[in-house]
Amino acid sequence: MIEVTIDSIRVSLMSQHRVAILKDGEGERYLPIWIGPCEADAITVELQEMEMARPLTHDILATTIVELGGAVSYILIRDLRNDVFYANILVNREGERLEIDARPSDAMALAVRAQAPIYVEEKVMEQAGITPEEDIEEDLDGAESAGVDDKDLSVFMDFVDTLDLDDLDSDEEKE
Repeated sequence: MIEVTIDSIRVSLMSQHRVAILKDGEGERYLPIWIGPCEADAITVELQEMEMARPLTHDILATTIVELGGAVSYILIRDLRNDVFYANILVNREGERLEIDARPSDAMALAVRAQAPIYVEEKVMEQAGITPEEDIEEDLDGAESAGVDDKDLSVFMDFVDTLDLDDLDSDEEKE
């Protein structure tokens, strides 16, 4: 199992869908998980320590677990099948370990309230994890194969260096 943290909640500019970006403990890989707007808001509200007038659904769930003598041990994102993530909420209650099936979005919203760690199975990270450096290296490899070399780039950089950004402000004022 890999411990992860919620790095950010992002919104797609094209579709307005939300994605939770989980970051592995060593910071090498990220796991994007698409989530609903309500769950995204529930996670964001807690991460930003915003006060709500009334408890949200995940607040009620966290309170119920505690009132029944339990404690959330951790969240496990355990599987990815047919582009659907599966998670478990692990609760300890009077020495008994309970595994509760949950959507990852709900499990994450509960984890931030219970201050419980979030884990991802290695196989899930291997299937869906992203390493940004690899993506950058692939882009650079593609640029080299397209015939872009340092000389071409230096000509472009010389041109950029000659630009006067103050001129842009004066052009906007004329319009």
